Amino acid sequence: MSRRSSEREQLALFRALPGDDMALRDAQDLMAYPFFSLAKSRRTVPIRFDAGAVSLTVEGVPEHGIATIWDADVLIWAASQIVQARDEGRPTSRLMAATPYEILRFAQRATGRTEYLGLRASLDRLQSTTVLTSIRQAGKRMHRFSWINEWQEHVRPDGRSDGIELILPDWFYSGVMDDALVLTLDPAYFRLTGGIERWLYRLVRKHGGRQRNGWRFDMRYLHLKSGSLQRYRDFALHLRGLVLRQALPGYRLAIEWAGRTEWLAFRPDPGAPDRGDLSTAPVEEAVDSAGTGSGDHRRGSREIAGAAIERSPAQNLLQAAPGNGLGLP
Repeated sequence: MSRRSSEREQLALFRALPGDDMALRDAQDLMAYPFFSLAKSRRTVPIRFDAGAVSLTVEGVPEHGIATIWDADVLIWAASQIVQARDEGRPTSRLMAATPYEILRFAQRATGRTEYLGLRASLDRLQSTTVLTSIRQAGKRMHRFSWINEWQEHVRPDGRSDGIELILPDWFYSGVMDDALVLTLDPAYFRLTGGIERWLYRLVRKHGGRQRNGWRFDMRYLHLKSGSLQRYRDFALHLRGLVLRQALPGYRLAIEWAGRTEWLAFRPDPGAPDRGDLSTAPVEEAVDSAGTGSGDHRRGSREIAGAAIERSPAQNLLQAAPGNGLGLP
């Protein structure tokens, strides 16, 4: 008996519910580290990140490339379904079933043929992308998995889809089942069109929480933590544009300078609607302990790697960010 058939036979089927009004949930680990490609073009260059005890490598195959941050909408859907069912006392499982229509509607996408084919491509990338990480592993152990162990589609005689079944990895499922490792997202997240915008919102949501005084990151460390293949100067220019547009729902962004170091600061937007349901977990006191080097990494390896431990690249803000939104001296 094959491993896959054995796994399927041992799991009870969890039939997902229509989730039009379901709260968006995301796993904090996925929000904090560069697990996904931020580009819509196919990426095959591995993502590598090392900071202190945290290590991860993400690899894709040439046919599909690495799973993107838009593909991660499927995982947000899965996490939202699992948490909702758990909170209602219904049984959950890593073996999930739904229709493409339900998943697309949840992700606030259209439901035409183009979107349907895009969903199939997302499932292929999620299944073929492999992750090797030390996160949530005891000692120096590493865990390798794919975002989806396998998926299959049931097709009607007329060729139309009759539903999709997929099996989630235990690493993802166990993280979602732990309430302390899950946060709620603003529904406006799905309306963010840029990969860097989506990544930054998730990072800010994870590390900023609802802290009144906000938080800030060293811009070079943000470049490192994004896993982006953009040159640093292009990445920094992109983030400055997001500050000018105030592009993240629920947060105010600002650029600050300390000597020659550029920081991205963020704090809850006092003018945003009060959404107490977003405060689902206390924010950690320290973001992490990895520092950054001072050089521009664009001439180095095209694989993204972390630097040695030096100082915290993120700090609580004790004073209000500059009122012009840019913080330029």
